Amino acid sequence: MISDLLLILGPQHRRRMFTYLAWVIGFGVLQGIATVLLVPFLEALLVGDTAAAWTWTGALLIAVVLACVAYHVQAMRGFGVALVVLTTMHERLGDHISALPLGWFSAERVGRLSRLVTGGTMMVAGLFAHLLTPLVVAIATPATIALAMLLFDWRLAVATGICAPLLWLAFRFAAGWVGRGDELDDAAAVAAGNRVVEFARAQRVLRAFGRGAGGYAPLEDAIESQRRAGRRSLWLATAGIVAGGFAVQVAFSVLILTGAYLALGGTLDPVRMIALVALAARFTGPLAEVGDYAGIVRIARNDLRRLVAVLTEKALPEPETTAARPEPGVVELDRVSFGYEPGAPVLREVSLRIPPRSTVALVGASGSGKTTVTRLIARFWDVDAGTVRVGGADVRDQTTEDLMAQLALVFQDVYLFDGTLEDNVRLGRPDAAPAELAEAALLAGVTEIVRRLPDGWATRVGEGGTSLSGGERQRVSIARALLKNADVVLLDEATAALDPENERFFTESMRVLAQRSTVLVIAHRLPTVVGADRIVVLDDGRIAEQGTHAELLELGGRYATFWESRRRARGWRLVPARTPQESP
Repeated sequence: MISDLLLILGPQHRRRMFTYLAWVIGFGVLQGIATVLLVPFLEALLVGDTAAAWTWTGALLIAVVLACVAYHVQAMRGFGVALVVLTTMHERLGDHISALPLGWFSAERVGRLSRLVTGGTMMVAGLFAHLLTPLVVAIATPATIALAMLLFDWRLAVATGICAPLLWLAFRFAAGWVGRGDELDDAAAVAAGNRVVEFARAQRVLRAFGRGAGGYAPLEDAIESQRRAGRRSLWLATAGIVAGGFAVQVAFSVLILTGAYLALGGTLDPVRMIALVALAARFTGPLAEVGDYAGIVRIARNDLRRLVAVLTEKALPEPETTAARPEPGVVELDRVSFGYEPGAPVLREVSLRIPPRSTVALVGASGSGKTTVTRLIARFWDVDAGTVRVGGADVRDQTTEDLMAQLALVFQDVYLFDGTLEDNVRLGRPDAAPAELAEAALLAGVTEIVRRLPDGWATRVGEGGTSLSGGERQRVSIARALLKNADVVLLDEATAALDPENERFFTESMRVLAQRSTVLVIAHRLPTVVGADRIVVLDDGRIAEQGTHAELLELGGRYATFWESRRRARGWRLVPARTPQESP
């Protein structure tokens, strides 16, 4: 756990943590020494040696004062380290996750990260402020007492040594039970939290199908699972606490019986036996606190390990300086192979070169690897084999900032931030001139949206852009790409949810983008596909065909089949059913 805490704090705070731990151990040892001094004090008091009693009283007072000083210093040091965690942990997490591959951010991981940032950070801070001190003291004080037992009676010291490993095993099992319960509870809480967010975001769909008031089965199941996990966690924690407390009482009983046996046998002075019983009570007292805190510390340790797991997640390697880009606007995949899971390749030795200011359409069945191609170009992941080049340079030899400066991404699932409409469009290029913003908005059809909104450009669009329709959000996303004026534009299913009006703006935007950028588009709309300079057909992770629309139709392969199926689907239309009177 110490190594995890050092990782959490970072190298610049290692000394601060070791200083804190030294003071905690010092406090525990001084507390043990003060307890040990009770034995000669009680012996002198019980035999009526007043002078010796006063002498040991002075020594006891000195030990107590030193212990109080050590307690104050370690408490202040602990609070100081806790404040370091609170003030730096979020920044460290933010800096680290910003360097992780974009593909790392799955829904489950985002939910867990949200839980860690809130509860996990507070738990680790509390570890320093409240939990580590009693835990370390509960070990240091009994250890000091056990060593001092050798000075008074070696047989009781042996009995103490025998009890120590048994207590350690009991506490370990108890903490393990509490830890398992916490892991179950945490997993259920993350799942329930994700379902709550999903339920809130999907209100339009749920209400459209009459499920707004009737409940949402996945959410109800997740909440029920969380309830069951919480109940099991409570039972495991209770069992652990009871087991730890029982072990402490057994150890205390063993020490009492050993002392009584030795006293009755005449090999231990009864006065010393009474004093050593008091010492035995102080030996098991702190250990009882270990049992009380072991479960809480195990829960904190689980949070600590989750934080460490995020901080040790391998970031994408990034060069200190970006490589030269001899071919601006060129995109190339050179024998690229990639799979999201080992042994399950999605792309197999794909080679593709897209010249600058050309438009290439990717088509193929679902799962053929179209979206993966765009994600590898944007370096959401690194390839398993081969090379991806943008601007003539390997994307791995470019800094993230320089790579993303060349790319504009427009995906089917558009996310808008809870800010103004202007802020969301300017995300493409915050320093763009007002005239450039107006031009991009006009081409993408955002100007029409601005005119309809109550506050125009200053209208807040809500989290995720909930105040706009899907087509309107797509227009905003296209306006971002136009405003950014990047060398390469990646459009992934950008026309999938567009009505004819929105598609008209998209087509005009595509025409402008193609004049000044390299465009790679994944689409199923026939006009978008036909208008491309080159069409690439993917099948099972490989390039099956490529060429112009006319060339691929003449080839009569997969693209021709795709074209014919789309053409027939486009010709479908709904007609009203005939009444019996209208039947021929």
